[in-house]
Amino acid sequence: MRDACGSKDDWKADWPARKAAWRAAEKARKARGEAPDYGRGPMGPPNAFTLLPWLLLGMGAVSNLVHGQTSNPWIGAVGLLAFNSLYVTITFRAFDQHARQAPATRWCLVALGAVTCALAGAYGDSWLLFFPLLGLAAGAVIRGRRLGQVMFGISALAGMIGGLREGWGAIGIVYGTFLSGMVTAAILALSETVRELRDTRQELARAAVDQERLRFSRDLHDLLGHTLSVIVVKSEAARRIAPRDMEAAIGQVRDIETVGRQALTEIREAVTGYREASLAAELDRARGALSAAGIEPRVRRSGPPLAPQTAALLGWVVREAATNAVRHSGAAACDIEVQGGPERVRLVITDDGRGVGSTPPGSGLTGLGERLAAAGGTLTSGPVPGGGFRVTAELPVEAAAEGDEGTG
Repeated sequence: MRDACGSKDDWKADWPARKAAWRAAEKARKARGEAPDYGRGPMGPPNAFTLLPWLLLGMGAVSNLVHGQTSNPWIGAVGLLAFNSLYVTITFRAFDQHARQAPATRWCLVALGAVTCALAGAYGDSWLLFFPLLGLAAGAVIRGRRLGQVMFGISALAGMIGGLREGWGAIGIVYGTFLSGMVTAAILALSETVRELRDTRQELARAAVDQERLRFSRDLHDLLGHTLSVIVVKSEAARRIAPRDMEAAIGQVRDIETVGRQALTEIREAVTGYREASLAAELDRARGALSAAGIEPRVRRSGPPLAPQTAALLGWVVREAATNAVRHSGAAACDIEVQGGPERVRLVITDDGRGVGSTPPGSGLTGLGERLAAAGGTLTSGPVPGGGFRVTAELPVEAAAEGDEGTG
């Protein structure tokens, strides 16, 4: 008894510390952007130990055995031991989904019902209180539509046996049996639903993080791929012309410095998530990059103004296709044409380079294809008959943007 009291006092003494630790852990989870740990705090969700104290309802039967008020006490003691053993087994199996659905658990529940009927029918009085315990065990195990049928059957048995032993005084046993099973099932079903919702929320949070990482990796690839290609092209141009025209070489170096500074700005904006690739700005950058690589740019644009999201997606396509043309095509000219229609807008970028292999499939075009597909568009690329390579992007037209973004 001293050990039990000491453990209880220790538990009460540790309660403030454990509560403070749980709150600190929740603040840390919130700071990391994780879902709250609902149902796992100091109180915790229902478990098998939550149902064990209800066995105290059988203390009246134990008292009858101890005071010799029960005929054939050895039979009653064996029945009481069997009931408690079956009840504990069922409650622990009820909180494991696979064990709860196993046939062995159903047979244990049937055996518990048989023992309950035998003890209540043989002794009556306080032994009838085993029926509410039977209802509680049934509510912990059975789910769905069958629960109502089973609880109605158990309540009917309780009413029939209780009526034979106690008359109308057993109506409370019937009510308690039905109520204990239905309330237990409702509480456990609600607890399982909350746990599933919490797990779903955490999974959605993880999916959102993965999606954001994918978006950032695509943006960073497109940004650095284009910028580094321009730097390499201008560096080669400066190296070639430096021996005969130092001023022109210095001009190329200044362009490299400008491109580098612009790249730093774009990377900072991409990290903060505020960058929108303007179609007009990307067309201007493509002209400069293609010209620096010795490729003649020919840009044409027609149609109404585009919505910001549509223009941003097409801007990424221009950036990636121009970068591939500079790095791989070996072309002499590159045509960029934007054709706006009443329902869809079409972007076609064609170079007269090597064609097959001029823009090998990679994370750039693949990622852009996924982004356009998510917006209801398409992206195709491939060699042109007779030589060259073509990238074609189509997107549905959204609400017109305020003002034009410029023409080529």
